[in-house]
Amino acid sequence: MAFDGITVFALEKELKRTITDARIDKIHQPNRDEIMLQIRGFGKQYRLLLTANASNTKFHFTEQRLENPAAPPLFCMVLRKHLQGGKIVDVKQYGFDRIIELYIESLNEMGDLSVKRLIFEIMGKHSNICLVDKNGIICDCLKHIGHDKSSVREMLPSRQYMSPPHTDKINPLKCTKEDFAAAIKNNASGKIQELIYKTVMGISPVFSSELCFRAGIDCSDDISLVSLESLYRVYDALKSILDDISEGKATPCIYSDNDKYIDFSPIEMQQFSMYRKKDIDSMSPAVEEFYKNRDLSYRLKQKTSDIRKIVASNLERCLRKRDLWQKNIKQTENRDRLRLLGELITANIYAIKKGESEVEVVNFYSENQEKIKIKLDPEKTPNENAQAYFKKYNKQKRTYEAALEQTAANEDEIEYLEGVLTSVDNCVTEADVKQLRSELNETGYLKKQDKAKGPKTQERASAMHFVSSDGYDIYIGKNNTQNDELTIKTAKPKDLWLHTKNIPGSHVIVIYKGEEIPERTIFEAACLAAVYSKAKNDSKVAVDYTEKRNVKKPNGSKPGFVIYETNKTAYVTPDKTLAEKLTV
Repeated sequence: MAFDGITVFALEKELKRTITDARIDKIHQPNRDEIMLQIRGFGKQYRLLLTANASNTKFHFTEQRLENPAAPPLFCMVLRKHLQGGKIVDVKQYGFDRIIELYIESLNEMGDLSVKRLIFEIMGKHSNICLVDKNGIICDCLKHIGHDKSSVREMLPSRQYMSPPHTDKINPLKCTKEDFAAAIKNNASGKIQELIYKTVMGISPVFSSELCFRAGIDCSDDISLVSLESLYRVYDALKSILDDISEGKATPCIYSDNDKYIDFSPIEMQQFSMYRKKDIDSMSPAVEEFYKNRDLSYRLKQKTSDIRKIVASNLERCLRKRDLWQKNIKQTENRDRLRLLGELITANIYAIKKGESEVEVVNFYSENQEKIKIKLDPEKTPNENAQAYFKKYNKQKRTYEAALEQTAANEDEIEYLEGVLTSVDNCVTEADVKQLRSELNETGYLKKQDKAKGPKTQERASAMHFVSSDGYDIYIGKNNTQNDELTIKTAKPKDLWLHTKNIPGSHVIVIYKGEEIPERTIFEAACLAAVYSKAKNDSKVAVDYTEKRNVKKPNGSKPGFVIYETNKTAYVTPDKTLAEKLTV
């Protein structure tokens, strides 16, 4: 869900319950467009993060400890001067808009108590944070907006604060059922879903669709086809949601599909029943987790873009080489006939005269003893013609053997590169990317970089951990480095080892507990092996499994490459829901 009026409404209720009468202990500005308020009250500490970034506008409590600049920016100093030590006496949402106001009581320059407002306007690229005194005069703003940028609404110190221009939208907190229906019906035409969010304040397109869904209305219906009773049902659905949030009955959740976060919401989205729902205790953790996942996905995509490009380029090179070697193999598949012709010329050398361009001889190597016509170079002696055929044969033989050898090496490289692409998909942390990049540096696909100066990251890339329904620990490598560490260093001889058959994928280890591993655990581990492989979207995948003692790593082989024997094979369908269920 967009950070709309419903989200702000839910967060306002959460803040009001949590930090009213609490005091602002510290104020930081970790980034140019972020303010962090450290709040102390009722024996607890809270960190309220206000982010006015154009692409990531939000506010919520956070567990993050963001690094602060050595010298605080001017706006941060102004906030400290006026608000540090102040008491939060109220939290209000402006109308039903995306504006939240913190009312803070603190001492002014004269030593008298006064109430100032810290106003956060969520308006995309125009988002701003503004400190306003009791008379409505701006003390300072995060972003200064002068007359050259806006002739309607200046946002500068010492100017009178003006709220964003009013719209004709109705406030759902103050309108009646009849007002609601009349405002929407006032439109001559248009889709009902579109008219709801264009008519009602604080409603996003997604939430508008949810209201239609709950009211049993098709989102694409024209307003002329929607009855008054249907609009009343939309209002009832909205009123019920707002009442639940007001009474502390909000049910924050995050929806995901195939490990990708789709949306977050302060209430259950009935229209999202096809997605996996993760319930969250309160609104702030839901907002933080959603944006953290989205931001991490974006950063991982950015950090792996060059890896994908380089690996794809090398893979394309290998595929071209495959075509070349297969062409060479095909061109030399009849090389034995050249040797046969040379031997037949040698066997009949005294019956062939120099200057002949063709000779017909009996093929005594054949059961039928049929005659064969052999072309000759009239400029050469019979022996020279024979040697010419032997020379062509030897050349094609060498070409064929080289092509076979190069094909085998090329196929190994293709398998490795396809495995790397799978590893890129499996990256879930920046440490995973760093580890994968290090592997590609060592194998020569990426240029080795100078060691970065400064503090090293404390995050360590590690294998994924799952627990089967029978209580068995299952570990899965996200890249070849982790695969080798799991299989060669971590796994014990009787642990179970699994891998997709002839398909690039992760190594999977099931830890042996002194008794035979149950079939259900083997099946679940096989499903996980399929999920974390190139075949994750296939309907049926073959997965080999054997005890780890049957798995060997040849000397000098590429990372992640092993050979194994005495294995069994299970056929499974990749199940990402199972993977989520078994994740520790």
